Amino acid sequence: MSRPNDFPPDRRTPDPHAPDARSSAAAPPESPATNPKFRTEIRVRYHETDGQRRVHHANYLNYFERGRVEMLRSLGLSYKALEDEGSLLVVTEMNVRYLAAAEFDDLLVLTTEVIEVGKVRLWHRYRVERDGKPIVEAESTIACIDRDGVPRRLPKRLIEPPASSSEAGDEAPD
Repeated sequence: MSRPNDFPPDRRTPDPHAPDARSSAAAPPESPATNPKFRTEIRVRYHETDGQRRVHHANYLNYFERGRVEMLRSLGLSYKALEDEGSLLVVTEMNVRYLAAAEFDDLLVLTTEVIEVGKVRLWHRYRVERDGKPIVEAESTIACIDRDGVPRRLPKRLIEPPASSSEAGDEAPD
């Protein structure tokens, strides 16, 4: 029987010892697909904790969303603008492993990583650390839908580096 953290090899991070095509001298324009890792600090607030001053397990889902939104912002993309244009990114699957407790006032580091990009879906991996030690690890599947809930292709700017500013609103080709 497969454990929840066993994912098909095609959804795993590439071998860290393999040559990295992005390590060339001229860095290409960035998109979530070409710059798939983002780190942000999170200070645990009192209202995010339970009666034992530990982060309530549901709050990690909010942290993961913050990581995705801030990753887009760091690349010059606005999740709000995507929604205004009719591309809604919804969570269709979330697998979370709780490894240790985080407490009120802890300073956590969240790493959000794009591990695969499809025509309609994005797969992310998350790691929350305190003092360099893992607290929580998770994976999610995010799908793009329109306002009627119908799946649609991810906007081109999410899966490819921008060729020019005039193409920013185009959708991904077949």
